[in-house]
This record gives sequence, C-alpha cells and structure tokens, in this order.
Amino acid sequence: MADDRDPSQQTEDPTAKRLEQAHEHGDIVKSPEVSAFILLLGGTIAIMMFGGSVMTKLAGAMRIFLEQPDQMGTAPGDLMQIARYVSMSLLTILGPVFAVMMVAALGGHVIQGRPSFTLEKIKPDFSKLNIFSAFTRMFGLDGLLNLGKGLLKIGVVGFAIWTQIWPERTMLEGVLSQTPGDIVGDMGHLLFKVLMAALIALAAIAAADYIVQRQRWLQRQRMSKQEIKEEYKQNEGDPHIKAKIRQVRQERAKKRMIADVPKATVIITNPTHYAIALKYESGQMTAPICVAKGVDALALKIREVAKEHDVPIVENPPLARALHATVEVDDVIPQEHFKAVAQVIGYVMRLTGKIKTN
Repeated sequence: MADDRDPSQQTEDPTAKRLEQAHEHGDIVKSPEVSAFILLLGGTIAIMMFGGSVMTKLAGAMRIFLEQPDQMGTAPGDLMQIARYVSMSLLTILGPVFAVMMVAALGGHVIQGRPSFTLEKIKPDFSKLNIFSAFTRMFGLDGLLNLGKGLLKIGVVGFAIWTQIWPERTMLEGVLSQTPGDIVGDMGHLLFKVLMAALIALAAIAAADYIVQRQRWLQRQRMSKQEIKEEYKQNEGDPHIKAKIRQVRQERAKKRMIADVPKATVIITNPTHYAIALKYESGQMTAPICVAKGVDALALKIREVAKEHDVPIVENPPLARALHATVEVDDVIPQEHFKAVAQVIGYVMRLTGKIKTN
C-alpha cells in the first residue's frame, strides 16, 4: 500500500485510520522469528505433556514387528492391513502432539496481530516475475539483512545448544555401555536442556526481530502532509465546502431574523452598533423572547425594517450590549435583565396605547 510513495515525503506519523487500512489490506507487523519461537515452544510443551506416553505407546505398537515378524504376510492384502495399522497407530498416538503444534503454529501468527481476511496477499503479482526485481530482492539490502539475520540466528542458537551438550560429552561417550532405560532417561534430560537453551536464544532473537519489524512497518505507514490533509478532508469534509455551508446557514439565519423583525414588540439599540429585537405578548408569554439581533450592518438592517413596519425603537446602550452578549435568537432573555426589559416594554406599551396610564 505504501510501496509506490516517495519515502522522502513521508514525514508524519501514521494516523489510526492509516493503520486500520494497512491491516485491512493484510499489511501487518510480521516477524517469522516470533512464529518460529512459538512453534518451538509448542513443540516443547507437547513433548513435556505427551513425550513419555508417546514413547510407551509407540514401543507397544511397534513390538509386534520385533516379536512376531514371522507371522506377518507379504501378500498385497496383508501389506495394506499393516499399513493401515501403522497409520492409525501413529495418528492416535501422535495426534495430541500434532494438535498442540498446530495450535502453536496458528498462535504464532495471531499473537502478532488480530486476524483479518483479505484477498490482497493472494492476488497474482506479475511484477515478481521480473528477473531484475528478483535479483534485487535476493542480493539487495533486504536480502543481505535476511542472510545476516539467518547466520546470526544459527550462531546464537547453535552456541546455546553447544553450552548444554558440551558439559555432557562424557555421558554421551558412555551411551553404548548403558542399559536402554538409562539411555532413554539421559537422552530425555539432555533433550530438555537443549530445548530450554534453544527457547531462550530464540526468545531473545524473536523479541529483537519483532521490534525491528514493527519499526519498519511503522516507517512504511508514515504519511506525507498532503495525505494528512486528504484524510482530514475525507473525515471532516472539505474546509472550503464547510465554510460555504456555514456562510449559507448564516445568510438563511439573517433572512429569517429580518423576517421576524416586524413581529417584534420593541427594538433596543446602542444606538448604532447593536440592535436587539424582542417580542412579548402579555398573557401568552412568561418573558420576552429575542427574535433578532445583530451588530453594525445587520443592526442597521434591523432598524430599517423596524422603521418600515412601525416597530418602536428604544435607545439603551448598556441594555443592548448586555442582551447581545447573553441571549441567543429564539431564546428567552436572562432573568437578570427582566426588570430592565420590563421597564422598556412597559414604556413602549404605554406609548402605543396598549396599556393605560394611571
């Protein structure tokens, strides 16, 4: 997914969406050393769990070939029967071992990342048939690194095994003079020590390789500034389009406010910079409602429409500024302004004759 991009432009850390897309395309952190370690660990566990019983059952199943070889026929039917007997015996005896190994093999992949199903990795890639590309992969930097890693692994694991075998060289020299039971016991003990040494060595190699593979994977997923911008546009929308939508909404809101100005009871002004249109119907409303507000050009438009429809305009700069800062369109005015607004509306109603003066 990231192979065709210019590495020099990939200066930004990958986003969560980019990492998720990589996973969906089958591009995940994958260390073969981790898989090898888990597989060997599974084999060791299988030997510890079933090793003794497997050896005993195998010996019992194969005893017939040592005790009664003269009674075995060589006809085709007899050979088929022997083959079936051996196959079923091995399957029954070694089945649990194979099951543990299979679980370990699957676990080696699952432990490195959650499973995903994608066809990306099984699609034919004809570019890999290019001889030059194949030569570059084999003898390029990655090929040399893999070769060096393989040699290092052989050396580390081999040295770990040698540290366990070398102290037991005298025991190995005397194997021929021991009884079969003693040989099995000594070999089992030596095998356990060898497996533990190999596991420890492979664990260190797997941990180091996983760290390297993860760093390389994160490096592949790095993004350019342009990719970050494009992803932001996809997630949040084009800023230019959002600004245009916001502008359209503001224009519609202004038109709706201007349309409501003729319904207002009073316009409170600064007198030039602020204009607040309030509506109040005695007996139908508990408190006045703001139907329009604006500053500068919008305030001028509100005053013009109010004059056209004979809506009273009252100059009260402190109240106009306070209402503009604390009340939104279609909201009831704050309680702390009830008294001041009531005085203004009372004055207007007396002026228009809607209420009688004493």
